[in-house]
Amino acid sequence: MATDIVVPALGESVSEATVAQWLKKKGESVAVDEPLVELETDKVTLEVNASAAGVLSEVLAEEGANVEVGAILGRIGEGDGKGAAPAKAAQKEEPKKQEADQAPKQAPDQAPGETQKPAAAASDTKGADDLSPAVRKMVKEQDLDPSKIDGSGKDGRILKEDVQRAMTGGAGKATAQAAKPAAESKPASAPAQDTGAREERVRMTRLRKRIAERLKEAQNTAAMLTTFNEVDMGAVMDLRARYRDSFEKKHGVRLGFMSFFTRAAVAALKELPAVNAGIEGDEIVYRNYYNVGIAVSAPQGLVVPVLRDADRMGFAEIEKTITDLGRRARDGKLSMEDMSGGTFTITNGGIFGSLLSTPILNPPQSAILGMHKIQDRPMAVKGEVKVRPMMYLALSYDHRLIDGREAVTFLVRVKAYIEDPERLLLDV
Repeated sequence: MATDIVVPALGESVSEATVAQWLKKKGESVAVDEPLVELETDKVTLEVNASAAGVLSEVLAEEGANVEVGAILGRIGEGDGKGAAPAKAAQKEEPKKQEADQAPKQAPDQAPGETQKPAAAASDTKGADDLSPAVRKMVKEQDLDPSKIDGSGKDGRILKEDVQRAMTGGAGKATAQAAKPAAESKPASAPAQDTGAREERVRMTRLRKRIAERLKEAQNTAAMLTTFNEVDMGAVMDLRARYRDSFEKKHGVRLGFMSFFTRAAVAALKELPAVNAGIEGDEIVYRNYYNVGIAVSAPQGLVVPVLRDADRMGFAEIEKTITDLGRRARDGKLSMEDMSGGTFTITNGGIFGSLLSTPILNPPQSAILGMHKIQDRPMAVKGEVKVRPMMYLALSYDHRLIDGREAVTFLVRVKAYIEDPERLLLDV
């Protein structure tokens, strides 16, 4: 009796997914709980596992198809997996077939035992059809014979530089060079010919489309504004240097900058509750909990997993949770629960070298903090010019809810906590 492969519940407010990839082929054997197919939703990519052992007998939803919750993706039939043998045998035969195809083929008019001439010899009979459009145009305009031009490109292909040399009377020189060894006659700086397609069209993933929709929604709905400040990272860097080894030895995780900024942001959010609030209809919802989203660049796009109740976490727990969420984001293992319920977001463009940016809100949140690259800059410190490790901070916020005074004060508070990190430890 066949067992249906069904689209599982996808999470709150998500009713449709796209079949991203079948991990098994029709006729292959499957074991219980073995991943069969990947589904892509608006937020995450998830795997559908086999509920029974047997053979994948039917594939009803091909890759790229949109499916709803409860839809049948395929069926698992009874069997011991012998149906997969032909496919495996074909895979074994494929390398042999490729070797046979790659073996030198004897020309129809070639006598037995006669060796085939090198492919480069074909350049001796170059015609206009072998030229690129730009080279063909130059040859035609100058009334040149392509068969008398020595090409310096791959397999003797004529480049624009070869035509220009022939135009200036260098054809004889090129001919003389052709008698020299190939290593001498081919200029070391000759540009490689790009024979690939100039364009490639790839279907936008469901996650990428959803990211685009949400970002555009944020721009169209919120009255977005960004305010900036800069922070001296010297105190945090010194603290990390002093306790890096002992922290990692005790907690099994590295002490990063994100835990400092998470703690600093939570402390500032408690002082300025509007930055942690949201607008729902004609009401302002003030949230007395602090779920901080950490923007992560994953292969399938930008995702924002959430640190729940970050105000109750210590530095070690924050670092461990961020490390775990980042790893699962890269592996495509985040769940819907990991991505929902955030009240405030932190994004760090500095890991990619960004010096300054204006982050876009993550709806329905009202503010997002942007971290950037740490760069040494000359600063005035107590009347003296000193080189300090500085970072620009950016806070984008919804001006419908958050006034400029609150936004600027929030950044000032974060700056104060980062420049004097002991305050975070003493909660003062």
